[in-house]
Parts: sequence; C-alpha cells; structure tokens
Amino acid sequence: MCAGANTKLCSGFFKRKTDMIAQVKEAYNQAIFDTDKNAALKVVYEALQQGLTPEEIVFEVIVPSIEFMSTSISQDFGANLAQHFMTAQIAAQATEELISKFKSPPKIIGRMVIGTSHGDFHGLGKKIVIGCLKANMIEAVDLGLNVTPEKFVNETIAHEAQVIGISSMMMHTANGKNGCIRVREILKERGLENKIKIIVGGAPYKYNHELYKIVHADAWAENGIEAGKIVTKLISEVRS
Repeated sequence: MCAGANTKLCSGFFKRKTDMIAQVKEAYNQAIFDTDKNAALKVVYEALQQGLTPEEIVFEVIVPSIEFMSTSISQDFGANLAQHFMTAQIAAQATEELISKFKSPPKIIGRMVIGTSHGDFHGLGKKIVIGCLKANMIEAVDLGLNVTPEKFVNETIAHEAQVIGISSMMMHTANGKNGCIRVREILKERGLENKIKIIVGGAPYKYNHELYKIVHADAWAENGIEAGKIVTKLISEVRS
C-alpha cells in the first residue's frame, strides 16, 4: 500500500497523524487539569473535524489520558477529587458519543453491576469508577446507593454480569453482615461462586489492604484506573 513512490507520501501522512494525535492529547489533558468539561469536549469535537477517527480519539486520546491523569494528579485523592471525577465523567460521556460513530460497533468485553453497600450513601467514588469502566469498554450497571446483598446478586443475574462491584466508605458497611460478606454467602448458596466475581473499594480498603480478603471479595481497587484493569482481569477469569 505504501510501496515504491508512495512510501514517502505515506510516511508524511502518518507523521502528520501522529503529530495531530499528540496535540489533541495535550489539549485534552490540559482541559482535564483545569476541570473544564466544555473545553475537553470541544477538543474531542474539533479532533473529529480535523480528521481523526472516533476510534483514534477513544483509544489513543481518551483511554490513555485516564491513566496519564492518574499518575500526574497528586496521590492525595481527596485533595484532587475534582480532577479525578472530571476525568472519569468526560471519558464516559465522550466515549458514549463517539462509539455511535465507530465504523463497526466496538466489542464490550464484559458487564459489571456496581453500587454502595447496604447502609452506605456515599456515591461519588462509585461514579468515578463507572466512568473509567465505560472508557475501558466495560458495561457498568449502576444500582445506586444502600444496595442490599440480595439486590446485588439478583441484578447481576438479571443483567448477565460477570462482576459485582461493592463500594463502601465506612468500616461498618464494609465488613458488616449486610455487605460483601453476605453477598458472598448468597453466591455460595446459589452455586454461583465460579461464575461471578466480587471487587470492592472505598476508604476502609485503603487503610487495610487485607480487608478485601476478610470480607471474602476476589479483589479490591484503590481507584477507577485500577478498577478498570482488575475488572478486565476478573471478567477474563470468569469467561476462561
């Protein structure tokens, strides 16, 4: 395709495309740093007009930006909550809009239901995780706040999901009898332990990295970026 006389022309085209993607990345990341949603979406729309494909924008700008921002933003999550939240929300919105423009529908690698444990009403962290999951082609079903163990399992079955995500911001909702521990018991009772995985997250798990084992989860994630990677692995394990 780029043989002979066309080699130089093709080389110049790819260099221009690479330079364009680099410029779009820089502008997009700056908008995220500034927590300017309108500016970030404008970058995405202008990139389309300049000739980048929806696939290139999603997989070479938006998805890499999530991981870049996680390493660039201070590790003090609470102090930089706005940037983390904006990164995930813009990624989710832009990805959803661009997917409709793909030449062929992208393959959704799996599905996860997510909610806060029973008695817990803190939902911001969950929203950040959902945004990151969507950008990684994982369908996320949001069950909301104060979710009972029975609902976690019933909705997982109804949506044919491979993973349950349980968010807890307080110790008593993380290790209480109506949290992950009971979800695991129900999975055992129904013979679903090998068909459905559990991932947990939230403040209590950051203070005790072994807590996820105590509540009988399969894994825990410190943030949305890690959640995307770990959930991808759990889905693969279920399907293998």
